[in-house]
Amino acid sequence: MNKLQLTTCLSFLFLAMLITENVFSQNPDQSKKSFITKKKIGQVQEQDVFEYTLQNKTGMQVQLITYGAAITNVITPDKDGKMSSVVLGFDSLSQFAGTDNSLMGSTVGRVANRISNKKFTIDGQEYTLSSDIHGGINGFDKRVWIAKEISKKNELAVEMTYLSKDGEEGFPGNLLVTVTFTLKNNDLVIDYKATTDKATPLVLTNHTYFNLSGGKSNKALDTELTVFADQYLEYGDGSLVTGKILNVKQTPFDFTTPKTIGKDIEKVQQYTNGYDVTFALRNQTSKLALAAKAFEPLSGRALEVYTTEPGVVFYSGNWLSEKVKGRNGVPYTKNGAFCLETQHYPNSINTPNFPNTVLRPKETFTSQTIYRFLVRNH
Repeated sequence: MNKLQLTTCLSFLFLAMLITENVFSQNPDQSKKSFITKKKIGQVQEQDVFEYTLQNKTGMQVQLITYGAAITNVITPDKDGKMSSVVLGFDSLSQFAGTDNSLMGSTVGRVANRISNKKFTIDGQEYTLSSDIHGGINGFDKRVWIAKEISKKNELAVEMTYLSKDGEEGFPGNLLVTVTFTLKNNDLVIDYKATTDKATPLVLTNHTYFNLSGGKSNKALDTELTVFADQYLEYGDGSLVTGKILNVKQTPFDFTTPKTIGKDIEKVQQYTNGYDVTFALRNQTSKLALAAKAFEPLSGRALEVYTTEPGVVFYSGNWLSEKVKGRNGVPYTKNGAFCLETQHYPNSINTPNFPNTVLRPKETFTSQTIYRFLVRNH
């Protein structure tokens, strides 16, 4: 190639780059790329805490932090293509690590939900816990996890690992837990895995608060909910289940067809200030199946929840308080968001007729939940 040919070739290449740059600037959607970023956001318990941002080619974003293995942000488009957050969160690590954090997006364990009287017995040995709820005073939501990026074809994933030592919060056994968060298309996939060296109860879940309006409403009461369950777990004072499984028909807990969260909420408020109920899902096969759907008319956003778990807890944000400021300094409001926590039943370790929650040595616990984000125009 002579000098004239080389100059001509370089000129065409430069022109092509200019044209490409102009196309992307005029059509920003075409320039979106999938990526993972990692940054240190501070320390808790003298341990570094990192934030991961996962973005797919459509611009959907998921943010995670290693404190509590928590989902801190999910940004999705509404029916007009406007991107905004659909989960509650905070602006700073100090808030996530503070006393005002109501398990925002956290991984909850070693046993999510409640264990009656803080006691249980396995193989004739009685154990006493530090608390009757959510894994103890310092459960998994208050621990710093070790994270690494996982390379998958056309998928973005972060794996978080925590070793819960024998005797922690009163639980037996060294329990190694891995939670993998994968952004696949518009699905947020959560895979749980655990092994132990002593028999121990195990109930894992994620406690993300959803508001699908994306900031258009500070309440979630007009969100339409469907739960694929014909039965729910009866509960009494303090939301502790009684052991009875009841039919949802002709009760405020009937979400077998789409119903707004607010329609019957006053009928259950005398018990728990709103919904805080475990549904026994139709799917009891341990295979992945649709558990619940939600639709927010204001934004057109829809959420589908798939799980291998036998139950889902529906919580209507009853104790969210305006005294607490969330992301961008905006105060929370009662019923300002809802949770759909896929899990085994509460207090199963003390309720023989509930599905087994004891993990034993040489066994491997696995579970999967998918949060799928969609848009509808009606």
